[in-house]
Amino acid sequence: MLTDAQARKAAPRDKPYKLSDSGGLYLYVAPTGLRSWRMKFRFQNKEKLLTFGPYPEVPLSEARQRRDDARRQLRDNEDPSGARAKSKATKDAERLERARKLSFEQLARTWHGLQSPRWAPVHADDVITSLSRDVFPDLGDRALDEIDAPAVLATLRKVEARGSIETARRLRQRISAVFAYAISEGFASNDPAAIVTKALKPLPKKGKQPALVDIESLRSVLIAAEASGASPVTKMASRLLALTAVRPAVVRGVSWDEFEGIDWGGDAIGPGMPVWRVPAARMKLVLDRKDEESFEHIVPLSWQAVDVLREVRRLTGRGSLVFPGQRHAHRPLSENAIGYLYNRVGYHGRHVPHGWRAAFSTIMNERHRPDRAIIDLMLAHVPGNKVEAAYNRAQHMTRRRELAQEWANLLMEGMANAGALLDGPRR
Repeated sequence: MLTDAQARKAAPRDKPYKLSDSGGLYLYVAPTGLRSWRMKFRFQNKEKLLTFGPYPEVPLSEARQRRDDARRQLRDNEDPSGARAKSKATKDAERLERARKLSFEQLARTWHGLQSPRWAPVHADDVITSLSRDVFPDLGDRALDEIDAPAVLATLRKVEARGSIETARRLRQRISAVFAYAISEGFASNDPAAIVTKALKPLPKKGKQPALVDIESLRSVLIAAEASGASPVTKMASRLLALTAVRPAVVRGVSWDEFEGIDWGGDAIGPGMPVWRVPAARMKLVLDRKDEESFEHIVPLSWQAVDVLREVRRLTGRGSLVFPGQRHAHRPLSENAIGYLYNRVGYHGRHVPHGWRAAFSTIMNERHRPDRAIIDLMLAHVPGNKVEAAYNRAQHMTRRRELAQEWANLLMEGMANAGALLDGPRR
């Protein structure tokens, strides 16, 4: 027989599955995380299905009681589903009354809690942060039946007004997902966010992300950014991003335990030649590869990158994140912090955080054409299969370290060491 602990721990899988109890009762677990009690039975030679409600709202004991009631009706030659249909209007009214007591924010946080185990931590944090910032102030306190399409659109128009067209579209998807969850649970009957899609501003045509690709101009970006009044943490993140050419999200979410072989207290780069081991879960991979160690990314660190890490450790080393946000030490640096910094110092439309990858690729391929495949490895382009991935993790590491150091030397020529960036408020 099924136990309450087993029901509570039932996690979603790629496909729906059942956990059997007894007497035809079972717990149905959907890929979305929704769990509901069901019972199959035959009446007049026809197979039928009863649904007793979602778990844990309907506990195991109540589900068994409903199963027993249904079995008694069957013994009396009554159709349990017919009896259930007679009281459907009453139960729907009760469910709607419960829904009126739940706010959109309560449902959204419950939905987020169900989904976040399937996401990378940085993405999970981005989802709840965006809802808290842009949606909850307008819709958070409202009951679901008080939110209509114009209310959703008005909320998204505020996001569009600040130029964040793509963010507004992502938020619409997230609001819609919350309503889909509410409909599945019986707390809502429609999704007002679904209809506003065509009312949103169209996305601008995407071209290549703006990137400077000559070393003098790139050095000027860093000089301007580091002379600004931005926080030392943001400046350090910008410099490490430039030196390593990883994706901006990888820098934002990095924790101290991802670094190996760094002498934190002395001047030596060793003892084991420092590397940054980025877990597969934080790489830009499809979900089914995010738990495979073979898809982790190993970044050889130049001495200038180690210099950045040593200095920022003086500011943030007491926490787990290397680059925490200014408001919350347990949350990563804002996804827009480095981009806004570049915009403020005059590089709007000319160079974006992601542009360091294009710059590294262009400049290093021009200087070392025979090393094109190695440069691709350094940019973490996903290999075609697991065997190739496992081989590539440490492939050509000596040459990769040489190229990483050459890039750092080119970029940092004439630049002050990272300690000069510490002027400003400390965490």
